[in-house]
Amino acid sequence: MYPKRTAAFASAAALAGSAVLLAAPMAHADVVNVNYQCKTPIGDKSALSPIDIKGVRSGTGYKITMSWQKGVSSSPVELGKGAMNPSATIRLGGADSGTLAVSGPANQAAIPANTPIKISDLSGTYTPKKSGKVTFTAGVLTIKALGTTTTCTPTNNPQPSLTLDVAGASGGSGSGSSSSSGGGADSGGQLPRTGPEDSAIALGTLGGTVLLTGAAGALWLTRRNQAVRR
Repeated sequence: MYPKRTAAFASAAALAGSAVLLAAPMAHADVVNVNYQCKTPIGDKSALSPIDIKGVRSGTGYKITMSWQKGVSSSPVELGKGAMNPSATIRLGGADSGTLAVSGPANQAAIPANTPIKISDLSGTYTPKKSGKVTFTAGVLTIKALGTTTTCTPTNNPQPSLTLDVAGASGGSGSGSSSSSGGGADSGGQLPRTGPEDSAIALGTLGGTVLLTGAAGALWLTRRNQAVRR
């Protein structure tokens, strides 16, 4: 009888742990078409590029990486290696507000004249100050090259490319936003992990701990009852 009770308890604990994992909120990401209007030294130009924004948990914050799937703007002359330096802002919404600055490396290869400029991945660190769902939307892109500055502004009111369910530093609902810059593109190549997923893993571990503790307790009771019978 006692072994049956132990097995039943262990099964219930395992199911509870699985339910916690399934119920945990996940991040939501979309590739969003952004219509840029660019102010260049030789006049106004427009460009449409799909934008992808990903978030990877990094310490107490998130490394946010912004990627362009198509080139934007162009130069009437060739841009040699390292001649073009991009940066951008990402608009925060939902539980937070303000902007996040992202930056990345200069062009790794020469860009021919009159060719759409491929922007390298730009990244920055976002540290939430309060809990809730935060959205990340493409903002202004800035391109500096050969002593000139080109500014590209979204004109089609793009939708958020990423939504993260974050936990603030205090775990409560504080005030204020985070806007800090980061350097370099992400070369790790690993799939993005988010705060909610980390929380799900932690909760799943807790379910496993309950399972083991319950099984050990039931086993102890079984042995104790057997000892009494003797």
